[in-house]
Amino acid sequence: MIRNVLAATLASGFALSALAQGADPNLGRNLAAACANCHGTNGVSQQGMSNLAGQQRDYLVQQMQDFRAGKRPATIMHQIAKGYSDEQIDALAAYFSAQKSR
Repeated sequence: MIRNVLAATLASGFALSALAQGADPNLGRNLAAACANCHGTNGVSQQGMSNLAGQQRDYLVQQMQDFRAGKRPATIMHQIAKGYSDEQIDALAAYFSAQKSR
């Protein structure tokens, strides 16, 4: 019985420790990999698409929210944006705003 209580206490302690460490610091970079097909590596567009690198973080968040809500016209971005949570959009915006534009 004591062994089970000890095991449960340790397990919950590890879970709380993982939560206390915060979000994945690479989340934005990892999510941004999917954007590279259209917007270029690290958001530096080579194909005539919008350049995401170096844009203001708040601007990028607002654009993604507008795509997701259908407020900004798009061919595909309105569908893509619906797949991201607010946390993921913020992570993407933070990542792209920290990148150097051309």
